[in-house]
Amino acid sequence: MEKSSEKCPCGSGLAYTECCEPLIRGERPAPTAEQLMRSRYTAYVNKEIPYLQTSLHPDHRKDYNEKTTREWAESADWLGLDIVRTEAGGADDKEGTVEFIASFSHEGKKTEHHEVASFQKMDGNWFFVHGEPPAPKTVVRAAPKVGRNDPCTCGSGKKFKKCCG
Repeated sequence: MEKSSEKCPCGSGLAYTECCEPLIRGERPAPTAEQLMRSRYTAYVNKEIPYLQTSLHPDHRKDYNEKTTREWAESADWLGLDIVRTEAGGADDKEGTVEFIASFSHEGKKTEHHEVASFQKMDGNWFFVHGEPPAPKTVVRAAPKVGRNDPCTCGSGKKFKKCCG
């Protein structure tokens, strides 16, 4: 298949040459935080390791480990990217957040990397600042919690723990 007609790994539906390749090659900056996120995922897929460092915020590059990043990118079989939500990060913004799930297989085991990534725009360029796991969702019960020693909800007259619990 000709490279210009290959779909971009980021899932945009566009050809790679029209989507992430110009960003990775330094031909144009990412217009949004989400597009930078997509191009970083594509860089992992295509093992474009130097781009992962250059798209990292300059204040965080001292902690970057190229060898470890390369080993992870090369050992994984990248399966897809799902953008869960985006907050700010538009062309006129200075900061943005992108929550995403990157699916990959490592040593035959399918894994999902779920992250909330922060981005910052400096001098017209978006940079990845840091990522963290999403906050756990709070569970709100529709009915009051049944205690172990409360009467069973089925109406048997037994304690919940001795019946349905």
